[in-house]
Parts: sequence; structure tokens; C-alpha cells
Amino acid sequence: ARRDTRARPARARAPAAAGAMRRLKHHEQKLLKRVNFLQWRGEHGGREVEVMRRYHITERDDYKKYNKLVGLVTKLVSVLRKFPPSDAFRADLTSKLLRKLYENGLTPSQGSLAQAEKLATSALCRRRLAVMLVRLKFCETLREATTFVEQGHVRVGPDTVRDPAFHVTRAFEDFITWNDQSKVRRQVLRYHDKLDDADLL
Repeated sequence: ARRDTRARPARARAPAAAGAMRRLKHHEQKLLKRVNFLQWRGEHGGREVEVMRRYHITERDDYKKYNKLVGLVTKLVSVLRKFPPSDAFRADLTSKLLRKLYENGLTPSQGSLAQAEKLATSALCRRRLAVMLVRLKFCETLREATTFVEQGHVRVGPDTVRDPAFHVTRAFEDFITWNDQSKVRRQVLRYHDKLDDADLL
């Protein structure tokens, strides 16, 4: 008997169920074991998001710079600890490091390397101009402080600062004030009944 060689119509495949996914291959399963989609390290680090929200940091690069600076300080402290305590080089560099950290408001005193070793990213965040305005009772919220800074209402020393991320050192902490032409300044003076005729011009 001769075999029938005519082309037969292909059988129609049943449509895949909605949302059904094909079975993963072996190497795909091994790769997915190393990835946690619930906590994506690059974008949704819990600590990073928490700090940025608490201090109203809108630029992620600012947080990355703070984190890098803290890492450099911690690395320097670990190098200094390798020298003997009586070493002159260690004593000189330790004194300079502690003085610099204290002047920038990052440590409460110039006591020991332990304070520099415990330096956290939040210490740099607390010295931002917007955060300092809230701490010094110029504003009630960080969002309000950020708006006032960006609109040019705040002066640090003789200069008007429009960057909320401006780092306030201990030397400039007492020189934060309202700009002379600021409407907020006039409202504050009027509230305290200190507004004179010159301010009304």
C-alpha cells in the first residue's frame, strides 16, 4: 500500500491560559534564587529611603555623596588604628580629623576616634540648611523650610542661599537669618511688634 504523502492541516493548539507562565529552565531557576524582587538593592534600600524621607532629600545623589564621605572617614579611622597610640603621625592626623568633624557639626566633641568611627550618614543630613531651619525654630516642617530656601528668603552670613542642601558649619550656625527683602521677615517682625517705618518701604 502506498503511504499518503499529502500535507495534512496542522492541529490548532489550545490557547494558553491567561497569566500562565512557561516552566523555567534549570539555569533560569538558579539565577532567580539570587535575586530578591521584594527588596531591590539598587532602588529600594530600606535605610536609604527612610533617611531621604526623614530629611526631605529630593536628590538621591546627595545621599550617595553623604554615604561615600562617611565611608571614607570610617576607612581613614581604620587605617589610623593600625598605628600605635604613641605614634606622632597618628596623633597629628587624629587631631586634625576630629577638629574638622567637630567644626562641621558632625561630632559633639573632639574626644576620641570612637566618635569618628560611629559617624553616620544622618549626621551629614542634619547639617543641611533646611534641617537647621527646623531645628532653630525658623520653620515648622522640612517641606516649608525647603520652599523658603529655594525662594530666596534665607540668608547665611551676608549671602542669600537658595540650596536646601547647603552644609551649615558650627561657625555659620548663628548667622542664619531671614533675607532683608523677605516677606517672611516682615511678617515675623510684625508679629513681634518690631516692624519700623524703614521696613515698610
